[in-house]
Amino acid sequence: MEPLVTLVAVSVVAFVVCLVRGTPAAPLRTAVRTGLAAMFLLTGFVHFAFLRADLVAMVPPWLPAPGLLVTLTGLAEWAGAIGLLVPRLRLLAAGGLTLLLAVMFPANVHVALTGENLPWWDELPWRTAMQAIFLAAAVTVLVGEVRRRSAKGESSGDLEVVRGNAG
Repeated sequence: MEPLVTLVAVSVVAFVVCLVRGTPAAPLRTAVRTGLAAMFLLTGFVHFAFLRADLVAMVPPWLPAPGLLVTLTGLAEWAGAIGLLVPRLRLLAAGGLTLLLAVMFPANVHVALTGENLPWWDELPWRTAMQAIFLAAAVTVLVGEVRRRSAKGESSGDLEVVRGNAG
């Protein structure tokens, strides 16, 4: 639940700040990107402290080295969060975080189906809904960055790959 609260709260604050300051040109996109970065900084942090044991236990039994996977996903979340804040890395970060959310979804399903005495927000329908919100935010940032770069006429290898014109 904390990641959702972080995403929403930071996005709202960032949106208001953008409106008050009159910048940037796309305040909603900036707000979602900022909220997503804050959320992934938080979730990356808990991969190393507080909830590490719970996250290791969430890894489905068919995957190897649960501790290593939790460490790697935590580092990926931090890298993606920082990348969202760096204009040149934004597209790559948004794409990577979108992929990471999709890849980590089976662990969320696993814990929702096998966990005992879960709070309501960890039950499968709510967990799936939250994951869909996180994925929608990441895709919003990804698509927004592709459109922004297209409008500016920027040419970069990562943009060409997203468009499917690499080659």
